[in-house]
Amino acid sequence: MESSQSWYIIKRSTQKCEIASSELTPEDDREIIEKWGPFNSREEAISRRIGLIRTGKCQPA
Repeated sequence: MESSQSWYIIKRSTQKCEIASSELTPEDDREIIEKWGPFNSREEAISRRIGLIRTGKCQPA
């Protein structure tokens, strides 16, 4: 498991949230409305995304 990689939850203009690594998350993407993170593992980002979906902050991807 790589410990140097961080994970983010990104909300795009479609209101859907997805998990992306720090390597795949461009800072200047205009479709990104909100971004949460960084998280240490993909699993942690997934569990946080579930919470965001349950509270209505984003839709499942």
